[in-house]
Parts: sequence; C-alpha cells; structure tokens
Amino acid sequence: MTSKARNNPAAVLERLIFNNRPAVVLICVLISAFLFWNAAQVRPETSFEKMIPLKHPYIERMLEHRDDLANLGNSVRISVESVNGDIFNKDYMETLRQISDEAFYIPGVDRSGLRSLWSPNVRWTEVTEQGFAGGEVIPQTYDGSAESLDELRDNILKSGQVGRLVGNNFKSSIVEIPLLEAFPDPNDQSKLLKLDYQEFSHNLEQQIREKYQLQNPNVKIHIIGFAKKVGDLIDGLIGVALFFAVAIAITFVLLLWFTKCMKSTLAVLFSTLVAVGWQLGLLHLMGFGLDPYSMLVPFLVFAIGISHGVQKINGIAMASGTALDALTAARMAFRQLFVPGLVALSSDAVGFITLLLIDIGVIRELAIGASVGVAVIILTNLIFLPVLISYIGISKKAVQVSRDNAARDNPLWRLASNFANPKVAAISVVIAVCALLFGLWYGQNLKIGDLDQGAPELHADSRYNLDNDFVIRNYSTSSDVLVVIGKDRLAILHELILRWQRFFYLHD
Repeated sequence: MTSKARNNPAAVLERLIFNNRPAVVLICVLISAFLFWNAAQVRPETSFEKMIPLKHPYIERMLEHRDDLANLGNSVRISVESVNGDIFNKDYMETLRQISDEAFYIPGVDRSGLRSLWSPNVRWTEVTEQGFAGGEVIPQTYDGSAESLDELRDNILKSGQVGRLVGNNFKSSIVEIPLLEAFPDPNDQSKLLKLDYQEFSHNLEQQIREKYQLQNPNVKIHIIGFAKKVGDLIDGLIGVALFFAVAIAITFVLLLWFTKCMKSTLAVLFSTLVAVGWQLGLLHLMGFGLDPYSMLVPFLVFAIGISHGVQKINGIAMASGTALDALTAARMAFRQLFVPGLVALSSDAVGFITLLLIDIGVIRELAIGASVGVAVIILTNLIFLPVLISYIGISKKAVQVSRDNAARDNPLWRLASNFANPKVAAISVVIAVCALLFGLWYGQNLKIGDLDQGAPELHADSRYNLDNDFVIRNYSTSSDVLVVIGKDRLAILHELILRWQRFFYLHD
C-alpha cells in the first residue's frame, strides 16, 4: 500500500477505529445506555402554535389580538344530538346544561369564551316599534315547561344561531369551547400548566361523551376540533408502535432471505435500532417530544439505517472472499464504503435541514429530528456495525451467495444497461427531457392541502371523521373562521404612544 493511500482520511479513520475496537464498543454501549434512558422519557407533545406559520401577517394579527378573539383558532365543538325528536324538550335541555357546566370546568378551557345555548353571551336581538330589544336565548324564567320551550324556540330563531350553534334541522346544538395553550395550575395559581392534548381528549371522552350518552340514551355526542384530533392521533401512537414492530419483523425476514446469514441480519437490525434509540434520546435532550407528525421520523431513520447496513454487509461479504478473517474483511469494506456512505448521508441531512426554511413548528421539529437521525446513522451503521461484524463475522454461505450474485448475469440489469449504450444514449436523454417537461406541465395540477373533509391522518370511518361529517351535514358553519379587526385612529395613536413609552423606558 502506498503512503498516499495509507494517509487518506478513510484509512486513518479505519486504523483509529479498528485498532481500538474495545474502546469503540465500550463508548457505544455507554452512549446507548444514556440515550436509551432519555428515549424512554420521550412523551407525546404538541401545540396549536406549532401547526401554524407564526410569522405570517394573518397569524401575527391573530396572536396580537388573542385576548379579544377568545382564541377562536384553537377550539373544540361538542355537538349534542337529540336521537328522537328535536332539541325542544325538557330532558334534552337539561342534559345540554349539564354538559355545558361540565365542559366549563375541564382544565384548559377558556371559560370566558365558552358558548352554548345556556351561556349568557349567546343572546337574541330584534327591532321593535320602541327600538332594539334583546336578551339571553334561554331566559332566567326558563323552567322546562311547554311555554318556556316555545319561548326558547322563538329566541333561537331571532338569535341568528340556526346553522351555527343550533343544527339546521333543530335536532342538535353545539357547545363551543375555546382553549388556552397555558392555564393556571388549580393547586398553585402562580404556576402555569401547558395544555396536554391527550389528557384533554380523554377528559372529553370520559366526562362528556361516555358519561352523558350513558346517562341519557336519547342523546348522542359528537366532538370535533384541533385538540380532539390531536388527542386521537396521540392515542394512535400505540398502533404506530405495533406497526413499527411489524416493520421490524418483515425487515428481518427480508434481510435473512437476502443475506442467508443470521448473524449479519441481527447485526444490521441491532445497529439500526440503536440509531433509532439514539435519535429519540437526543430529541429528548434537545427538549422535543413526539407530535403526530414527527412520530414518522423513527420509521425514516430505520429505513435509511437498514439501507446503509445492507450495503455494509454486502461489502464485507465481498471482501471476505479474499480476506483472511472477519476483521480484515471489515477493515477493507470500511475503507471502501465509509466515504461514499458519509457523502450519501450528508446529502440526506442537508435535504432535511432545508425544511427549516418552512416557518411551521412541526415541520421544523421534523427536519431537526430527521437530521439528527441521519447523523447518528453515520456513527451506528458506518462505524459501529463494521466493528460488530469484525467480532462475529459472516457465515460462509452468505459469502458464497454474495460472490454468486456478483458474478451472475442478471437479464434485467443487462437490459437496463442498454440505455447507456452510446447508440441509445441520445434517445435516453431525449426521453428523460420529455418526461421532465411532462412532469413540470402536469405538476401544475398538483393540489396542496387537505382535499377531503375531516382529518386525513385518521381513517375515513374513525369516530372523529364521522363526528366531523355529522357537523358538516347539520350545520351551515365550519371550523374555518374569518375575523376582520378594525382600529380607529384614536386607538392607533394610543398604541403608538404606548410603544414610544415602552421604548424610552427600556433605553432610559
């Protein structure tokens, strides 16, 4: 070996790693113990503000006037349906009152903005000969009698709430609950608690849906809203974990079929799962949790790790044909594949990092999580895996299969290679350019956003999407709210004075 080859970075790193294999293994074990312990502390975590572009002018105005808008952007709507008959009966109205009171005390609810037929901020108005008249939709004199129910019907018609808080067919009504991202701790008012979407969703299920549907069989509860959707998604984490286990099992079978070696198959799976554990542990150390979208990152890390692991195993198997032992084969494969693997993973990381340009919290956390995952694969699958194989080796059958596959003339690849033939290459380029132009033209029809009603993250027959379908069919409003804010000149002048006062105070 020439001195130039011996001094290239890959060769230097190879000697550093394989001459100190016990230290490398010990360091990986210690790091794994620490990061796996942190990975066990990762909890589902999300917020409404992470789902929106906070620097957008519309969002900035919304956050600026959040106190005036009763947090309309993040709210939950509970539709209480009367299964038999309409809402104008004593039992239904009493159940609606109890649900309104129950929802009022759920932690995280902005109580000042709660709206239902029973809340005093839902009123009716009309113009009479004497001027304007108005009052609460449910008057103080309501007693559930036929006369008071008739008065309630008249008030609802005059309130303009038909299609909004009251169903178009008068068979259901809504309790609208705005939420607070942070709220005072009931046990310590000086301490703020962050809204736990999973716990809030469970409170809705236990204290509202299950309780009152059991209490009154004539009532059916439908619940929609960002918080409820996210709560259902977080509950689905158990299903995602089960799916991840199935993916591991399928990958194990395919790897064993490809490598014909149990030892190398287990080594690839083990090193890749170590990468997933490291990634989750680092996310916890960085202060991040798992939201309904970043939960997909471990799948991505697992897939990338398996891909590079298979390349390493194949390279070691090829080198084993000429090497004296597993250590030499691992060193040869490491020197040949480390730099190409590093370049490939670095390009992946750069691609994920570009997602940081998108001003949405969940996308940025996804970009950070994926970049961290790619970075740990460099350590686990490009370094730790070859060291592990240098100890356990690869079976002779796997080495023979690898050599046979390399020598075999595959008709499919021979056919594909013809596209690079000098006589055909020009045609291949023309076909590629035509495909590019067609893709650019047809790509203009690409739709961005949710094309269907409900939550696309959930199954069409999920309870949330069925509830959402009920609300869409029975009401004339949606969860999309447009608010126009106007300021008079005096208010603008007052705001400017306050800003100048604040400026001089900070710079005094």
